[in-house]
Amino acid sequence: MGGSKCSEIGGDAFVIALRIVSALFLASALVSGCGYRVAGRSNALPKSIHVIAVPALENKTSSYRIEQRLTTATVHEFLAKTSYRVVPDPMNGDAVLRGKVVSLEAVPLLFDTATGRATTMLVTVKCEITFEERETGKILYHTDNFVFRNQYEISTDVKSFFEEQDPALERLARDFATRLVAAVTENY
Repeated sequence: MGGSKCSEIGGDAFVIALRIVSALFLASALVSGCGYRVAGRSNALPKSIHVIAVPALENKTSSYRIEQRLTTATVHEFLAKTSYRVVPDPMNGDAVLRGKVVSLEAVPLLFDTATGRATTMLVTVKCEITFEERETGKILYHTDNFVFRNQYEISTDVKSFFEEQDPALERLARDFATRLVAAVTENY
């Protein structure tokens, strides 16, 4: 009789465990269907868009060739992170991404106490961005105030500072493009 009682308790435990597992499975199924996703990997664009035109951004600043760096990085980001073809000519795209670099500023954020030179800069890029469906003219994304802001460490050695300028601008362009492509494709 003791063996029979033990199997009943085991049976109850099994049923409880099965209910818990079922509840967890149901909860995970519901959560996965609620639109949760990894940022930067979503695509809210119309299914009719296969080719994105990215003409060179306009440069309204005094920063030499910053628009070329940002455009190149944006094209690379679209190619690396999405399935879209990218072309430079707006007439050949299903959608067109246009932009103006309105301002670019770098301000010192942290300083070396021994030399007084900046060791970290806060770089802010402000752009006007418009992303539209070419055939319909429908605006898919627009902002006059697309602000990208990030901190970059710089060398306190003057020679190294000038050697680091190009790589720093490339990092800035890549970081900017990552954020811009995510904003446009996720339709924020």
